[in-house]
Amino acid sequence: MDRLSTLDAEFLHLEDRVGHLHIAGICTFDDPAPSMEELTGLVAAKLHLIPRYRQRVRGVPLDLGRPVWVDDPHFRLEYHVRHTALPAPGGDEELCALMGRLMSQPLDRDRPLWEAWLVEGLEGDRWALIFKVHHCMVDGIAGVGLLTVLLDLEADAELPEPEPWSPEPEPPGLVKVVDAWQGAVGDAVGWARRTPELIQDPLGAVRRAGELGTGLVRLGLRLGTTPPSSIEGSIGPHRIWRHSEADLATVKSIGRRLGGTVNDVVLAAVTSGYRRLLLERGEDPATTVVRSMIPVSVRSAGAGSELANRVSTLLAELPVDVDDPVTRFETVRDRMVRLKASHMAEAGGLVTELGNLAPPPLISTVSRLGVRAQHLSTQRSVTTVTTNVPGPQFPLFCLGREMLTYLPFVPISHGVRIGTAILSYNGHLAFGVTGDLDAAPDVGVLADGITAGVDELT
Repeated sequence: MDRLSTLDAEFLHLEDRVGHLHIAGICTFDDPAPSMEELTGLVAAKLHLIPRYRQRVRGVPLDLGRPVWVDDPHFRLEYHVRHTALPAPGGDEELCALMGRLMSQPLDRDRPLWEAWLVEGLEGDRWALIFKVHHCMVDGIAGVGLLTVLLDLEADAELPEPEPWSPEPEPPGLVKVVDAWQGAVGDAVGWARRTPELIQDPLGAVRRAGELGTGLVRLGLRLGTTPPSSIEGSIGPHRIWRHSEADLATVKSIGRRLGGTVNDVVLAAVTSGYRRLLLERGEDPATTVVRSMIPVSVRSAGAGSELANRVSTLLAELPVDVDDPVTRFETVRDRMVRLKASHMAEAGGLVTELGNLAPPPLISTVSRLGVRAQHLSTQRSVTTVTTNVPGPQFPLFCLGREMLTYLPFVPISHGVRIGTAILSYNGHLAFGVTGDLDAAPDVGVLADGITAGVDELT
């Protein structure tokens, strides 16, 4: 039986009527849009490569095990592949408004947790595809891999015939419980098998334990509360979304000249955007702490883009108090070097692994109590989220039409009113900024400030 990991299940437990935990992206094209029949046929031809797209999440009785994936006996592709059009003039403002509305709606838990929207009516004779997938199914890297499965690498790629499929019946509740506990025993045995490695290299084991302990301590120290500011606090159910872009070659050039990585340049530009947003709101950047959660992939070399979450996290304080752009970049770079050496990401990965050994009823109960507590007093340990995902550096095609841009969306949650997703595609960097519609209607200032930050460094 295919069970969710503890991390995957957390994205289900932490979702409520306010915080919707799906990720998404907008792909734009400039040739005449395909018909709905053509698009549905494309997805149908690729479904055998993505079995999760025909499965739904089902719980285990009394939460005695983590939720499982089972085939949806009532699966209909027409429910998931949908069609809409922008009102004239179909410009960027209308597209962003549509994205905000679609992302404000939760996915139906009784069905497979994904949607694809064909959007017609973009100005310049363009059209778009919006893909929306629940975070319990994929992380950012898996989401990019999913797109490369659905789309093609060549304009003239032949569409395969759909493969026959019939749903497997859902196992009875007792079978789910037995399988869950068998799986728990298997997880424990997997940990026990590491014992010989520890015996063979005891000094290495001690050193590793010390590194992980240091990482856990540093992670814990980073979770202190931040001073109140307008960019953190409670959220509502409605979203606003804006985006901006930069040239990837330019960003790489900046990194080489200033002695840093692409990610350093990106974080410095995001910091510049937050500084601009704070100044626009009349707040003092010198007294504001912007602590960002930065997801870090912990996928093994052979994991590829398998559907699941394989991430840990770093917690970085963005130097919004620094006025000079080069000094700001150097501060970001130096802080990231220290964070990468802090073993914080490895410690977070260990916590996730250990979560697979914890009793599922305990995990689900604690998670739900945490969500309820957030409605009374929102967390102030993390201000924002900044996720940077490398995308394909070659063109993708949908039914012979070349994809022009790939614009990402990241969800926000209690206490985090604004989040930024960065994704590279075919020589371009796209910045997608999500905000709470009531508390952060001005996220366009941040989106524009990010590209202005790149220009400053250029």
